Amino acid sequence: MTTTGHYVIRGGLAGRERLRVLARVTWPTTSALLERVRISASARCLDIGCGGGDVTVALARLATDGFVVGADMDGPQLDIARKEAADAGLTNVEYRVLDVMEPPTGDEQFDLIYVRFLLTHLPDPTLALAHLCARLAPGGALVVEDIDFTGSFCYPDNAAFWRYVQLYSDAVIGRGGDPNIGIRLPSLVRATGLADVRMNVVHPAGFNGEVKLIAPITLEAIADAVLAANLCGADELNQTVDDLYAFAADEGSVLSTPRVVQVWGRKGSRG
Repeated sequence: MTTTGHYVIRGGLAGRERLRVLARVTWPTTSALLERVRISASARCLDIGCGGGDVTVALARLATDGFVVGADMDGPQLDIARKEAADAGLTNVEYRVLDVMEPPTGDEQFDLIYVRFLLTHLPDPTLALAHLCARLAPGGALVVEDIDFTGSFCYPDNAAFWRYVQLYSDAVIGRGGDPNIGIRLPSLVRATGLADVRMNVVHPAGFNGEVKLIAPITLEAIADAVLAANLCGADELNQTVDDLYAFAADEGSVLSTPRVVQVWGRKGSRG
């Protein structure tokens, strides 16, 4: 089983631009999470489902005496990430095509494995987590962030925003994923047998700035999946995108991302 057939969000170059915005919006909360986990300078890190490599690069700047592997199934995005890492002068970063649904081969292990907004798309996140834990070195940390779309909100009430929430949720469910997996994360991670499992909830939202663009650019990014599943017609989809951009441009509006649940735990020192 591969993840590519289940992922509803458009990848490649167009997807990279959306991920830049998402990375900037979520960096304050992700950065605080990584500080809580305490990554050593010599850490061996794996950023699985790395997309364009924004967190991969951040990890490389923390693990200055270690190394970071950014892994994804989107080859074009990995090509972009390689170039950006080289342009930044980073020498402790490597990008690989890797399917989280496949068991690890070899004996390579990591001190930190980070996965964000990937499990939501997978029909079997339990198996994916088992494969990730198998890659953890004794004492290593697994750090997961994922969404709960039921936590989305806006002000004032807006029909286009709620249509977007419904279309996204239906598209993910239609491909076997769970758009609300965030609330399940603590139990899923605890079931792996990791120790000292902890959780936190964050929720980017605002009345200005790029956070207000997440809804319209995400609906644009899932357009192919929405239309392929006949969840709505092209005219309605385009109008909903236009209405979301207009709502975001309203100085009096507030838009949120989905609620984000952060969970982390460590592998026992004896593996």
